[in-house]
Amino acid sequence: MVISDSSSRILAGLLEARTGQQLTLNRRWRLETALNHLLRERGIASIDELITILVMGKEPSLAGRVVEALLNNETYFFRDRSPFDTLARSALPELAKRRASTKRLRIWSAGCSTGQEAYSLAMLFAEEPLKWQGWTVDILGTDVSDAVVQRARSGTYTQFEVQRGLGIAQMIKWFEEAPGGWRAVEGLRKPVRFQVHNLLEPPPHPGGFDIVLCRNVLLYLDTETRERAFERLASAMTPDGWLMLGAGETVIGQTKKLIADKENRGLYVLDGSAGSAERRVA
Repeated sequence: MVISDSSSRILAGLLEARTGQQLTLNRRWRLETALNHLLRERGIASIDELITILVMGKEPSLAGRVVEALLNNETYFFRDRSPFDTLARSALPELAKRRASTKRLRIWSAGCSTGQEAYSLAMLFAEEPLKWQGWTVDILGTDVSDAVVQRARSGTYTQFEVQRGLGIAQMIKWFEEAPGGWRAVEGLRKPVRFQVHNLLEPPPHPGGFDIVLCRNVLLYLDTETRERAFERLASAMTPDGWLMLGAGETVIGQTKKLIADKENRGLYVLDGSAGSAERRVA
């Protein structure tokens, strides 16, 4: 299927207007693959015909379906395992000391897709029940796509999805067979909640997150939009909290709000905050 340049530009503009994400030239090859299912479902012959329907404005809900189809929802449990090891080895033990008086932690998984990252975080706590006994742990997963948030809330995955990142022992321990696949057990779902949220909007209420994960989301934003996103992320953090980005992302040259944590690769702290000052002295 040949997609005209004008159709590609309209789709790119729609995606950026709704989500802030750019459909760069090296991503436009996937337009046909991403939209094929939607075209078949609606009986639309081509992407150019789809564009005509969108431009005429006769089906307002169709634009939202198109945007959701174009989003990259690639994820799996304990994706790129090293970041989770960093949290388990360094960040969480440190937070356990700092929050010993309140015994409360709040974690935000921004751009959570179908929820595997949020449930992976829940497993870190569930694997050490004695250590976290009496604690209130709130894990919030957000995504701009309503469809993937609904899937995340269900906590149900195919066997392939569950085994993508989990061993058989973990699969049997934390998931049970259910209609449609395997569902996270109640103890794993309890600390996790999900909501639709655009990263460029004000942070989810009430904020004050001890750890914010925003991995492989900022890659798709232009420089100006990425700076706005960093502003939002920084404003959501506690003064001594951490931000975790994807392996190919950095704050260097992107924002003045955050700096790299010298002790923990891949983690970032607020520049000039009490927390970062304490960490530099230590």
